[in-house]
Amino acid sequence: MRYKSQYHLAMSRLLTATLIAAGISVDGAVHAAENLRFAHVYETSEPFHKWALWAADEIEERTDGRYTMQVYAASSLGKEEDINEGLGLGTVDVIYTGTQFAGRGYGPIGIAGAAYMFRDFDHWQAFADSDLFQEIAQGYQNATGNVPLALNYYGERHVTSNTPINTPEDMAGLKIRVPNAPMYMMMPNAVGANPTPIAFDEVYLALQQGVVDAQENPLPTIRAKAFHEVQDYINLTGHITDSLITIVGGPRWNQLSEEDQEIFREVFQEAAESNTQDILQAEEELVAWFEEQGNTINEVDRDIFREAVVPAHNGNAATWDQEIYDRLQAIGQ
Repeated sequence: MRYKSQYHLAMSRLLTATLIAAGISVDGAVHAAENLRFAHVYETSEPFHKWALWAADEIEERTDGRYTMQVYAASSLGKEEDINEGLGLGTVDVIYTGTQFAGRGYGPIGIAGAAYMFRDFDHWQAFADSDLFQEIAQGYQNATGNVPLALNYYGERHVTSNTPINTPEDMAGLKIRVPNAPMYMMMPNAVGANPTPIAFDEVYLALQQGVVDAQENPLPTIRAKAFHEVQDYINLTGHITDSLITIVGGPRWNQLSEEDQEIFREVFQEAAESNTQDILQAEEELVAWFEEQGNTINEVDRDIFREAVVPAHNGNAATWDQEIYDRLQAIGQ
């Protein structure tokens, strides 16, 4: 009798373990995976989307199916302002966003998107890996409750137009589309242009209809959004070495276990590193591709543009203090 009881006890324990492994509690309830929403404004053809999909798969695998993730591209869940707001509301769980949009919640993080703030890509990468960025990211988390997990390289932003731009004076009075965030206006304002905020998904039509004369974006984005079809010149101003931040909303982050928080950090950091390499490769290849499409690639003297903009770095538009600025400029020196 004793052996029979032990046998029944062992089988009961085995059955319980099997049910738990299958996501079913001992009372018969099924533990469904939590489905997360990852929103961004970029096209499905861009590396950002590819690595968002990869991250979604990795999250599901590394959490043993506790979390699944649906990726919503091309502003399908709203414009950049909308998805930033959605983080705190819990209507989205993860986003890519520009540092300038994040800067609305915590000003110092916007320094990474200011014109000619970085000397080159190596300076940007050193900042992304620095204690300074981690401190700024923590400040953003403290201010908003949302959690930056990785800095993705977005590319060098260049001005496209229908007339060549060789000097700052060539931009005087130019009506140029910029994202709807104040820091993107720093360079146009410094050279006397007329910055005009227009939503990302409306830019092509605005260029085509002559609502604006020019726009500015990295080469991979210019191709993905087909801006080269309605602009003759790509002027390599390289005025912003730009970033996207991967951010998890506070409501979702606070529900994650410490183990799952670490998984999210690892996955999105790995995705950011891979995305950065894809953008670097695309930047190398696209100059020749645009020339094949009939666009004129216009090399410019960036130093004269830099000289026009740098005095504004710590002017009235700055959302950071002198200490942060000096520390950033000292990185890699």
